[in-house]
Amino acid sequence: MRINVLQHTPNEGVGSIGEWAKERGHDLYIYHPYFYNGVLPIAEETDLLIILGGPMSPNDSNDWIFKERDLIRELLKDNKPMFGACYGAQQITKAIGYTVSKSPVKEVGWDQVYLETNTIPDLPKELIALHWHEEMFQIPKNAELLFSSEYLTNQGFLLNNNVIGLQFHFEPGPFDVKEIVTNDFTYAVDSVLNQSPKEIIDYKVPEENKEVMFKLLDYITKD
Repeated sequence: MRINVLQHTPNEGVGSIGEWAKERGHDLYIYHPYFYNGVLPIAEETDLLIILGGPMSPNDSNDWIFKERDLIRELLKDNKPMFGACYGAQQITKAIGYTVSKSPVKEVGWDQVYLETNTIPDLPKELIALHWHEEMFQIPKNAELLFSSEYLTNQGFLLNNNVIGLQFHFEPGPFDVKEIVTNDFTYAVDSVLNQSPKEIIDYKVPEENKEVMFKLLDYITKD
């Protein structure tokens, strides 16, 4: 399987998604459209698309952001699996005509998320995830609400049984968290979670987050 990854900032990489790809024997290709003049994969060479987070908004006017959504729509038409984290999840919903808007609160740091459906088997009812956002997506009408949190209902969705979007992050390991915070520590200001950059780095990444990430990717690629 060829996995094409859209990475949108140097400090938000694939994390445990890369480990999953290696263990499953898949080929991983990472694209940086924000930097390399909007270079993107083509649908015909994409078996799974991973759309990572980033500091930009789907409401921005960069040409490559619109081209990403063209790719997403093409893959949806071809019924190919996709996973989006934070900005990536927002791009998926925006691509199919739903709005991305300011969240009622800014969530930056570690907090609980709650499972809202049993469609994907063997997921914990409650997890601690890394949040790094102040925008939110609408849940598409034909999608299932997958996760919610105390501060925001729309934390995750499952679409067509092979597309998952999460407003938060399960993929970062300890080094990834350190890299995110080291470079973007000022973003933690005014978060409803009220955690300092040091507290976010020092928090022990739950081991089950990697396990859940693997289960989500196994589920959307099961066919």
